[in-house]
Amino acid sequence: MDDLTILNEVHKGVTMGMAALEQINDKVSDQNFKDDISFQYNRYRDTLDKVNAEFEKAGEIPDDTPTMTKLMGWTGIEFNTMTNKSNSQISEILIQGNDMGIIKAVKLLNQNPQSSQDTKNILNGFIRLQENNIERLKKFL
Repeated sequence: MDDLTILNEVHKGVTMGMAALEQINDKVSDQNFKDDISFQYNRYRDTLDKVNAEFEKAGEIPDDTPTMTKLMGWTGIEFNTMTNKSNSQISEILIQGNDMGIIKAVKLLNQNPQSSQDTKNILNGFIRLQENNIERLKKFL
C-alpha cells in the first residue's frame, strides 16, 4: 500500500472523528465536557492539517469519505443518544469510535512497514491522539 493510500485512510478517520464530535457537541450540556470535545476537535484538525500537507507535497487531493459511511456514523450517534444523552453514554460512543480508529491505524502501521517515515509519524500521532482522547473521555463515563 502506498503512502497516499494510507494517508487517505487517516484522512477518513480524522474527518469522521471531527464530524462525530460536531454532531455530539449539540447533545452535550456539561460545559466541561463541551470544552473537552472542543479540545479533541482541535487535535483532530491539527492531524488533518498534517495529512493535507502531505497530499499537497504530492500534488494530490484526499478522497472524500463515502456518503454511506458518513450516514452510518450519523445514524449510529442519533440512535445511541435518542433516549440517553448522559455524559457517560456519549463518552462510551466516542471511546468506541476512538478504539476503532486505533485498530485501523495500528493495522495500517503493522501491515505497511515500507511506508515513509513521515507517514509512519502521522499514523503514530493519530494513534496517540486517539489513545489520549480515550483517557480524557474516561472521566465522563
